[in-house]
Amino acid sequence: MSNSMLITVIVIAAVVVIALGVGLWKMSRRRHLQQRFGPEYERTVEAEGGRVAGERELRAREERHAEFELKELPSERRLQYTQEWSGVQERFVDRPEGSVGEADDLVTRLMRERGYPTEGFSRQVRDLSVEHGRTLEHYRAAHDVKVRSGAGQTTTEELRGAMVHYRALFEELLSDQRSR
Repeated sequence: MSNSMLITVIVIAAVVVIALGVGLWKMSRRRHLQQRFGPEYERTVEAEGGRVAGERELRAREERHAEFELKELPSERRLQYTQEWSGVQERFVDRPEGSVGEADDLVTRLMRERGYPTEGFSRQVRDLSVEHGRTLEHYRAAHDVKVRSGAGQTTTEELRGAMVHYRALFEELLSDQRSR
């Protein structure tokens, strides 16, 4: 085998190894995003018009999230929030629409106290998606009912469902006390 033939084989082998390495690296990053974001991964990929743009958006969310100073709540504050939630649920019987609004406000206050920015629903969803991607559909559904209830376009059963959805995110935010 001539030197030029040997060099060609080595170059081709190196290109194949590099291509395999890049492919494995991309698969690993994709798997990481899919596991971290759960159902939010596919939703974002679809909304952004493809995997490359969707994954870029999800990585940007991770970078933004890394800048947050999320904090644990002392047990007294968790207890206060739990009591407030109980009050909101009790008032649901007499004021379902008002209680849904109160539930939304309570979740927003809890987010803020934990260290999440709360400058608008879309931003909240993006920020929560990094650690709470599996609960976001609950939040979206609850928020949708809240918005429609302001126009009187909801049934009591839909309002009840919204309370269940808000509770899912509320409980997750309240119990998510890992160190960051």
